[in-house]
Amino acid sequence: MHHHYNGLKTALLLGGIFGLLLALGSVIGGGQYLWLFALFGVAMTAYGYWNSDKIAIRAMRAYPVTASEQPAMYRIVQELSAAAGKPMPRLFVSPTEAPNAFATGRNPEHAAVCCTEGILGLLDERELRGVLGHELMHVYNRDILTSSVAAAIAGVITSVAQMLMFMNIFGGGDDEDRPNPIALIAISLLAPIAAAVIQMAISRTREYDADEDGSRLTGDPLALASALAKLEQGVAARPLAPTPQLQNASHLMIANPFRAQDVSRLFSTHPATADRIARLQAMAGR
Repeated sequence: MHHHYNGLKTALLLGGIFGLLLALGSVIGGGQYLWLFALFGVAMTAYGYWNSDKIAIRAMRAYPVTASEQPAMYRIVQELSAAAGKPMPRLFVSPTEAPNAFATGRNPEHAAVCCTEGILGLLDERELRGVLGHELMHVYNRDILTSSVAAAIAGVITSVAQMLMFMNIFGGGDDEDRPNPIALIAISLLAPIAAAVIQMAISRTREYDADEDGSRLTGDPLALASALAKLEQGVAARPLAPTPQLQNASHLMIANPFRAQDVSRLFSTHPATADRIARLQAMAGR
């Protein structure tokens, strides 16, 4: 059982973002086009979920590695996968000095784990084990599906909101049939912001869960806590540039890959490192 009810929080947040979609559908034509938005959302979710491993690996320009090329990484992942009773994922390394790691894939049978060259040089083997345990739990907890659903619905909300703004500017139809223009402006501006905030909140709850479950898998929460402290300093020294491709993949990574000033806390995909470390230390104390 998760002491911080992260699963319940995720369910409530997903309900909130779906509620936003329903609200948008009710504004446009009294909801008669809602099924189109839902269908578009399902299609976007399916594409992102099915190709999640390829998209993230390509964004980080990662290359596959073998046991002879990365023996420590391979051995750790092999041991943790066996302990969890799951198949061995494919391993990749990204040629960047920015220290980070991520796991992706639609299920354990189609999973990929990627470390950057920076994180492999920064962490000792115990800390790397903590990080890899965290990343494997993202796959085992089906967090890729959760994040794909949230991202797809948020994308639909943004698209619909833009259409609402277009309707308000250019009009069309009888005045009696058109929604209240003030309501159109408000919802077209606020809905995408609300969707983004909820999407980021979902990502943060999944990070807390992966911290907790990964530490149970490795049996060493303090190793992950030590790794997170090093990663915060390492990312500050070598941040990634917040390009659109990397921004789309940033929620998968163990640590926020961008400079703190590039992303506000409200829109951050990751909880504050100090909060994560405090929870891990409390877990070790228990």
